[in-house]
Amino acid sequence: MIATYILDIVIVLALAILVITIGTRLKIPGVVGFLLTGVVVGPYGLGLVKDAQMVEVLAEIGIIFLLFTIGMQFSFKTLFEMKKIVLIAGTMQVVLTILAVYAIMYFFGTPAGIALFFGFLICHSSTTITLKIFQERAEVNTPYARSTLGISLYQDIMTVPMLIALPILAGREADLTGAMLNLGVTLVLLLVVVLAMAVWVLPKIMTHVAVMRNSEIFLLSIILICFVITYISSSLGLSLALGAFLAGLTLSESDYFHQAFASIIPFRDIFTSFFFISVGMLLNFWFVMQNPVMIIILVIGILFLKAVIAAGSTLLIGQSLRTSLLAGLALCNIGEFAFVLSVPGKEYGFFTETTDQFFLAVAVITMALTPFIINAGPQIADRICRLPLGDRLKAGCSPQNEGKNEKLPLSDHVIIVGYGLNGRHLAKVAAIGKIPYMIIDMNPDTVDQEQKKGEPIFFGDATNESILSHAGIEQARIMVIAINDPFSTRAITRIARSMNPNLHLIVRTQFVPEVKVLRELGADDVIPEEFETSVEIFSRVLKKYLIPKGTIEQFIRDIRLDTYKVLRSHSEPSADISNLKLNIPDADVTALKVSPESSVIGKNLSAINVRKEYAVSILAIRRNGEVFVNPSGEMDLKPEDELIVIGVPDAINRLSLLLHPEEIPEQSPPV
Repeated sequence: MIATYILDIVIVLALAILVITIGTRLKIPGVVGFLLTGVVVGPYGLGLVKDAQMVEVLAEIGIIFLLFTIGMQFSFKTLFEMKKIVLIAGTMQVVLTILAVYAIMYFFGTPAGIALFFGFLICHSSTTITLKIFQERAEVNTPYARSTLGISLYQDIMTVPMLIALPILAGREADLTGAMLNLGVTLVLLLVVVLAMAVWVLPKIMTHVAVMRNSEIFLLSIILICFVITYISSSLGLSLALGAFLAGLTLSESDYFHQAFASIIPFRDIFTSFFFISVGMLLNFWFVMQNPVMIIILVIGILFLKAVIAAGSTLLIGQSLRTSLLAGLALCNIGEFAFVLSVPGKEYGFFTETTDQFFLAVAVITMALTPFIINAGPQIADRICRLPLGDRLKAGCSPQNEGKNEKLPLSDHVIIVGYGLNGRHLAKVAAIGKIPYMIIDMNPDTVDQEQKKGEPIFFGDATNESILSHAGIEQARIMVIAINDPFSTRAITRIARSMNPNLHLIVRTQFVPEVKVLRELGADDVIPEEFETSVEIFSRVLKKYLIPKGTIEQFIRDIRLDTYKVLRSHSEPSADISNLKLNIPDADVTALKVSPESSVIGKNLSAINVRKEYAVSILAIRRNGEVFVNPSGEMDLKPEDELIVIGVPDAINRLSLLLHPEEIPEQSPPV
C-alpha cells in the first residue's frame, strides 16, 4: 500500500516538474501548471494516479497551510494602512460581484442559494498568480499593484465567513435564527481562545523556543500551533480553513512572525501544489472539447464583469482611471480560494456534475489567461484613457483640483513625478534652494494631505499629455521621474521628450538593464538604484576599514565613470553647445559656496587668481538671487556667494577646500 502511495506521488511530482518547466518557458504561472498536471494524471486524463483519495488528503493539508499563511500575512496594522483599498474597494468589489452573479443566475431560473454560492466563487481572484507576476515585473509597489493586492487580500479574508455561511445557504439549518446565534457564540468563543493564546500563551512559548536556537524545534512548534488551533476549530463545528486562518492570525503580530512565515512557506508550497493538482484531476478535458462555445461565452462574460466591477470599485476610492483599469484587469480571473469554497460546496450539493465541470473549466482558463491580460493591461488602459469619457470619469487623466494650483503657469521649474521618498527629498531641497517645482502624484490621500500643507502638488497620471501640460512641461527646465512602475516610467519618458525636446529628463529606475531602454526613449540621466546602492555599500565598508576619504571618493568616481560609460555606449549623442559636459567630457561644471570662515572673504578674483593657481574658471557668481555672468577680476567675494565653476574634478576639489576650509578631511589614524 505504501509503495502504491509513493509511486503515485512520484508520478504526480515528476509530471508536475515537466509541465511547469514547459509552462515557465511559455510564461504560464505554476498554479496553472499544477491544474494541468491534475488534468493529465486524473481519471479523465491518463488515469495514472491509482489512489485519488491520497491526493485529496494532501490537498486538505494544502488548504490548511494556505489559509495559515494568509492569516499570518494579515494584521490589523496592514488593514489600517490600506483601509480605503481593503475595506471600501474590497467590500464594493466582493458585494457587487456577488449581487451581479446572483441576479444573472436567478434571472435564468437558478435557485437563490445556488446563485448566491456561485457569487461567492466568482468574486474571488488569484492572489497567488497576481503577486507572482508583480514580483517578477518589480511592480509590487506600484499604485495598481497595491490596489490589486489589497482587494485580493480582502477576498481571501472573506472566504472565512463564506465558509461559515455555506451550511445555512444549503438549508442544513432548519432554525436559521438559532443557527446564526449558535454560530456567533461559537465563533466568539473561538476568537476569545485564540486571542488569549496570542496575548498570553504564544509569546512565552515562542520566546522559550527561540532561546533554544534550534531550527527543528522552532519549525515543529509553528506546525503544532497551526494544527492545534485548526483542530479546536473543527471540534467546535467550524471549518478547518477557519481554524487555520485564525492560527495564522495569532502569529501575525508576533516578534517571530518573519521567521515563522519563512519556515512554513516550503510546506505551504508543497501541499498547496497537491491541492491544485487534486482540483485539476476533477476537470474532464473531453467535457471542455464538447462545450467550447458555452465555455468561451462564460469566460468572456466573467472576465468582463469582474474587470468592470473591480475597476469601478477602485475608481470610486479616488484612484486614477488608468490605475483602476489596470487593477480591474488583474482581478478579472477566478482565484484559488474559489476552489477552497468549491470543496465543501460539493458536499452541500451546490454543484451538479455539469455545473461543476463548467466552473472548473472557466476557472482554469481565466487563471491561465491572467499573465497575458496583465501584460496587455497598459496598452488597453492607455486606449481607454484616450476615449472621450468625460473629466469626472477620467480621474487622473485630466487635471484635477485646478483651483488649488493657481500658481501655474510656472517657468524654468522642476516637475517631480512621484511623491515617494525620492520625490519628497527633492521637493524639500528645491524649496530650500528657492527652485520652483510642481509635483504630480497618483495617491489621492497623499495629494490631499500635501495640498493642505501648501505643497504645489496635484493628482494625475503623468502618462497623459494633458497632465504634463498642466504641470507646465513646455516651460520646465528639468523633470524627475521617481515612480516604481517601470512601464509608466517608460511611457512618461517618451511623452515628456516629445513634448519638450529641451527638457533635461532625470529618471530613477530600479535595475541597471533599464538604463539603455530609458536613454533610448529620451532620458538624459538615468539613475539605477541597483548600482547606486552597491556604491553606497562598498563606500561604507571602506570607511570601516579606515580607508582615507579622498581614496574612497576616487574609487567612486572611477567606478561611476566606468559603469555609466558602459551603460551609455549604445548611443553617441550629438554635441550641443548648451551642454558643456558633452563638449568637454573631462570637465565638470558645478557650484561652490563661499563659507564665512574662508580666507578669501573680501578679496577680489584677481588676488585669488583661481585660473592660474587652481586651473579652474569662474563662469558666474550667484549672490542674493542675482547672477553675475563672467565676473571681472575686480569683483570681491562675500560670504554665501555661489561660484559657478568649470574644471577637472580634482582641481575643483582643491578650490572647494579653499572656499570651504571646514571640509578638510581629518587624517585617518594609523592602522
